[in-house]
Amino acid sequence: MDLQTRFTRHAGVPYPIVCGAMFPCSNPELVAAVSEAGGLGIVQPLSLTYVHGYDFRKGLRFIRSLTSKPVGLNATIESSSRAYRERIQSWIEIALEEGIRFFDTALGNPAWVVQKVHPFGGVVYHKVTERKWALKAVDAGVDGLIAINDRAGGHAGHLSHQRLLDVLEDTGLPLVCGGGIGDEQDFFRALQSGYDAVLMATRFIASVECTAHEDYKKAIIRATEDDIVLTERVTGVPLSVIRTPHVESVGLRAGPLARWMLTHRRLKRIMRMIYALRSIRRLKRSSMSGALSSQDYYQAGKSVAKIRTIESVRSIIERLVSVALVPSGGEPIRAE
Repeated sequence: MDLQTRFTRHAGVPYPIVCGAMFPCSNPELVAAVSEAGGLGIVQPLSLTYVHGYDFRKGLRFIRSLTSKPVGLNATIESSSRAYRERIQSWIEIALEEGIRFFDTALGNPAWVVQKVHPFGGVVYHKVTERKWALKAVDAGVDGLIAINDRAGGHAGHLSHQRLLDVLEDTGLPLVCGGGIGDEQDFFRALQSGYDAVLMATRFIASVECTAHEDYKKAIIRATEDDIVLTERVTGVPLSVIRTPHVESVGLRAGPLARWMLTHRRLKRIMRMIYALRSIRRLKRSSMSGALSSQDYYQAGKSVAKIRTIESVRSIIERLVSVALVPSGGEPIRAE
């Protein structure tokens, strides 16, 4: 199988593998390791600055000191506040100045990101969960779509990877399969079915280079598909996490006041901001102490069913691409 796709040409990388942006797990060493091994590491700005404590520009330069290969930037562009919008704009401008040319957007209308990035020769891929959002992104001029399916971790979609492919294929844009990729067979099938790349997150948490707590990594390798549940208690909207005693004790539904605020057109932004601030405070305490609280949530997708080891990023990527590089009737070729 030829691993050169429309995505690899856009991103400038040899392999159609993206390490999805993760809050809080996208530490600089992980982002750099994925890019150095031939995939595309994506910087998550809040993780870089609030969780891992870097000035944004200095953090990008630290990543660049670890790899000279392309990296991308994630931008959640929902306009929850003017201050946040200004900060996102500043991050994108700094990223462009520091040589980043691949941008992964989520929520909101990505048109202004496209207008800012295209003059620099950059590309924008927008995350979508269904056709109506994809068509809006196409109208905004994006270069590709990241199709988040019902097996993804974090904020998952509600359609299967095949159904998403069926309803998005006629957009004519490169499509990235987001969710459910846990091993080389999943990777191979996604590319064979017509996707231009895969986005993986849970698999890369269980890696040597990820600085997530060992308890988090062990929870991933012990978990089965049935252990993945949706909770509203973290962000106010369903989030895929691993079932733990804490998750079971607090329940999966947001409280009555939070649910009411989340249905209100104006108040929902305030409630989401409250959730976000709680998460940041909890994660900063955890990162400073070097330990996790029993009240932490382990975000993960259903790919946990295929993840049974903690490995280096290079080992994970080499094994993924080895299957795709098998000649007909031949033995697997290890990626160089």
